[in-house]
Amino acid sequence: MPVPAIDAGVLERGGVRLALSGPLATITLDRPDVLNAQTPATWQALRHIGEQLDPDVRVVVVRGSGRAFSAGLDRRMFTGEPVDGEPGGLGALLSLPAAEADAKIASYQAAFTWLSDPARVTIAAVQGHAIGAGFQLALACDFRVLAEDAQFCMAETGLGLVPDLGGTLPLVRLVGYSRAAEMCVTSRRVPAAEALQIGLANSVVPVDGLDAAVETLVAAVLKPMAGAVTETLGLIASAASGVSYTDQLALERAAQLRRLQSFAAMSAQS
Repeated sequence: MPVPAIDAGVLERGGVRLALSGPLATITLDRPDVLNAQTPATWQALRHIGEQLDPDVRVVVVRGSGRAFSAGLDRRMFTGEPVDGEPGGLGALLSLPAAEADAKIASYQAAFTWLSDPARVTIAAVQGHAIGAGFQLALACDFRVLAEDAQFCMAETGLGLVPDLGGTLPLVRLVGYSRAAEMCVTSRRVPAAEALQIGLANSVVPVDGLDAAVETLVAAVLKPMAGAVTETLGLIASAASGVSYTDQLALERAAQLRRLQSFAAMSAQS
């Protein structure tokens, strides 16, 4: 079956770049003049990549262009100015029937949720601000490598809103209820050193070492067999979801049998 083509126009409208190199895809938010602020077109572009990405891609790196990962929502989303050719920003949701508004937000969430699919490993390379939607984008990834100047902030509650792009669940899983609640309710900024201490970051490196650190991690992730990585990520995700120990043991047995069956299939073909 042919691999669907990525629509360059969708990416350009969303201010998103995609670079493919064998099993690695690098997604770059490319609006540095506004610190990679996000709009519905950004989310459409991210969702499009998730839907169309070649299944042979094993690792996805998400990063921002310039000095920030993403400063969150484009300010026009709050002012009623036209955004991506549509009037009203967030306020326009109020003019929609409830079911339609719900579906619209679900389509925004889909830009983020595919990054947690165990089919591939996802890595957020975070420099500078990762605020609101930017923080939630980083949380959607499996790993977070931070430059020393990185700062996380869940700004939505301070704006009278709630985090609604899938960030609350991974945040609680990573840092626990009390820390997650405090971070969201106060909207305080979490510097890189603290993020590492409390489990939000896998590593923190100098700003000029971020690219090399991500490259090293990508190489390490690509060493194991793809099927083993996917099965392991699925097991880790099920364990984090709170399944019973008995159910988790059953999932491990089933996954191991699938791996052994894949070895047998490869031997039969050779």
